[in-house]
Amino acid sequence: MALPVAVQVYSIRDVAEANFADTLRKVKEMGYDGVEFAGLYGLDPNYVKGLVDGIGLVPISAHIPLDEMLANPEKTFADYALIGCKYAVVPYVTEERRPGAEKFEETIADMTKIGEIANKYGMTLLYHNHDFEFVKVDGEYGLDVIYNRIPANLLQTEIDTCWANIGGENPAEYVKKYTGRAPVVHLKDFHLSGKRPDRLYALIGLDEDEGQEEASTFEFRPVGHGMQDMPAILDAAVAAGAGWVVVEQDEPSMGLSRLECIKASRDYLKSLGW
Repeated sequence: MALPVAVQVYSIRDVAEANFADTLRKVKEMGYDGVEFAGLYGLDPNYVKGLVDGIGLVPISAHIPLDEMLANPEKTFADYALIGCKYAVVPYVTEERRPGAEKFEETIADMTKIGEIANKYGMTLLYHNHDFEFVKVDGEYGLDVIYNRIPANLLQTEIDTCWANIGGENPAEYVKKYTGRAPVVHLKDFHLSGKRPDRLYALIGLDEDEGQEEASTFEFRPVGHGMQDMPAILDAAVAAGAGWVVVEQDEPSMGLSRLECIKASRDYLKSLGW
């Protein structure tokens, strides 16, 4: 059984910002079934709805900064619900909001509140992990604390399989751990040579102090071109009851452009019958 495949538009953010409509047409031509947004580049939600409907892409979800959702939740969810998104995703939390940090409890309360408002608009809140949630808080992973503290009807998972691996877990097994609560799974591949860098966020523009020599040991790769056991992850997504898998590649590699990277990912998945 193969699930429909979407792409996280963050993967191709430069071309999307330059020409959103043309970029989405190229995504469709590559064989993607849907898209997960990472901002709308100032475009009107009605226009975006007409665009995806006309191209034939399913707008499954959107990564929305938590502070943006908190600032104006009603408008935020109304806009994405109009487009047709079923899921709103917390994509990342700042250091003070992370497990074990000073605002972790506040973050749990905020996401609970946001999850309730999302439900009013027929949407479900998801949480997209990195590796910093794989620290222990009172003996269990911070990521598990989040899911244990917030009811499943208010928050479901979007396991990023690259970061789960970097965090020290078997990504396929971790996806299966949340069977029934894993509607969307992020497919992300990588290659790591030598010692794991202490801080990887320079690679996604979030840590400007990171040294080039250390960062060069790690790179994101197109799906199927790195170290991940993708067949196992895909089987896990199916077993967990996921409805979608989403390709994401934070930065290009292998001498390919961003668009070429997501095409390589889609071609690999097609070769597996997906």
